[in-house]
Amino acid sequence: MSVNGFSVASAAGRRGKHGRLRGALRWAGLVAYGTVFGVYVYREGVPLTRDRLLMWILVGLLAVSLTNVRGWIRGVVVEWLPFVVILSVYDLLRGQADTLLFSAHVRPQLRADEILSGGTVPTVWLQERLWHGPWGLRWYDYGAYLVYVSYFLATYLVAAMLWIFARDLFRRYVAMVSLLAVMGFATYALFPAAPPWLASEQGQLEPTTRSIGHISSHIPIGNFEGLFEKGTQYANPVAAVPSLHAAYTLLVTLILWGLAPRWGRVLLAVYPLVMAFALVYTAEHYLVDILLGSVYTLIAFWTVNLVADRLEKRRGETSGRNVITRPLAAGRDAQGITLGGSATEGSGER
Repeated sequence: MSVNGFSVASAAGRRGKHGRLRGALRWAGLVAYGTVFGVYVYREGVPLTRDRLLMWILVGLLAVSLTNVRGWIRGVVVEWLPFVVILSVYDLLRGQADTLLFSAHVRPQLRADEILSGGTVPTVWLQERLWHGPWGLRWYDYGAYLVYVSYFLATYLVAAMLWIFARDLFRRYVAMVSLLAVMGFATYALFPAAPPWLASEQGQLEPTTRSIGHISSHIPIGNFEGLFEKGTQYANPVAAVPSLHAAYTLLVTLILWGLAPRWGRVLLAVYPLVMAFALVYTAEHYLVDILLGSVYTLIAFWTVNLVADRLEKRRGETSGRNVITRPLAAGRDAQGITLGGSATEGSGER
């Protein structure tokens, strides 16, 4: 008994030691990653271009997966790589969408905003009252900039969080983001549309200022210039309808709503609203662009959930039939053995 007791205690001790080593390795990875990333941000600024951002996210996922590197490799290849490929292709095509079929539209979205607001385009109304030029920035200008830039971070940071804590929801989220990208590109190709700042430059709208660039020059921790590289990163000046800024912001709110505590839901509810203000105020989008982007999000959210729920139901029905079939088959086999045994006994008696 003492030998067995010693064996059990020894095994428990080894498991405890192994658990402590795994915990130490995990924390060491996080500390190392945080240190290196902090140095990078200090020297180069926040990574806003997709390639750098995804690189840092994947390295961060490795840092939290040091106790399961094989799982990290499998996740990167099977789940992240297709996601990255789809969005990279979208980036490359988006920059050329306005050259595929039609020239850029200027008046329809402008006129729609005039109708929605009762005469004055909201961007013009806001900038007349709040914008004081690039050398007269107010606190809300910095706030609008930070909210605007959060779009380039939030979509992928949320994906990383879901990959760690809610893998099934991650797969749905990736499908929604990808579907929105496809829907957006199709609309950009069929209806290239000028944003307010470009309409002002062409004399179709009262003077407005594309203020994001001016504000970014006062914030030394971002690489904003890379976001304007046409065709290779994010920017196309006439890819304005719908607003994917608004679309992905609302998607973040919808996908996290069921996971968030009450105070978190307050922040999630406010996020699309402050993004809408930032987009309109900085002359990046019309109000109608934002409303259409929100509609696209609802369509993508509903479609992906509908398909995913049906697939899960079908898999559940299939596995349920398999569970029922196996006991029935086993019962039939057992019954055949019993009946066979009885027949043999009967013939022996005769």
